[in-house]
Amino acid sequence: MSFETPPTAALSLRGVRVDYAGAPALRGVDFDAEAGELTVIAGPNGAGKSTLLEVLAGTIAPCAGSVAVRAGSRAFVPQRASISQTLPVTVRDVVTVGAWGRVKPWRRLDRTCRDAVDAALDRLDLTPLQRAPFRELSGGQQQRALLAQGLARGADTLLLDEPTTALDAGSAKRILAEMRAEADRGAAVVCVSHDQAVIDAADRLVRLEAGRIGLMSAQRVARGVAATG
Repeated sequence: MSFETPPTAALSLRGVRVDYAGAPALRGVDFDAEAGELTVIAGPNGAGKSTLLEVLAGTIAPCAGSVAVRAGSRAFVPQRASISQTLPVTVRDVVTVGAWGRVKPWRRLDRTCRDAVDAALDRLDLTPLQRAPFRELSGGQQQRALLAQGLARGADTLLLDEPTTALDAGSAKRILAEMRAEADRGAAVVCVSHDQAVIDAADRLVRLEAGRIGLMSAQRVARGVAATG
């Protein structure tokens, strides 16, 4: 099914429904992720925020509705809690996974990809830790490594699930700054968050309530003050 999307939309959903064991998690959701914007998805626990993010990431297929993807590539940054702490991988290994999205299957990483990994490590202040085991990092360092993985891909759309939850103030501030930088370079950045600092930094705020976009949603935000538009 085709539908009209805003000219700046990297991803668009129309009438999307997702059910879990017969219970609706998303109920007829319309959503646009626009290039050059930081969009924050907020709402109470169980509202369907992470489900919406996974539909955008392509890891969950809706049982009804349509998804239009205009952007060339997507990068999904999960919560660090979803990563196994037993994997024997270094910080650089974790970040390098993102660069594989730049090359065709079975191709070796070239200099451009290796440079992208180096740049992502540097942006998140992880270069001195690149040979350290991922499992030995603090929570804030691990989340920065996962974000660096997303940055190494150079994706058109960056999707993040609660990236600043339970982090120290310094790590949270750095992650928010990089999210803002990605939007400023033209990426569509979509973030699920309860963090008021992240919500205040949004260009657009979308509130989910019981699997639906709330009435006070899809708001444009300017300097922390919401205005409908």
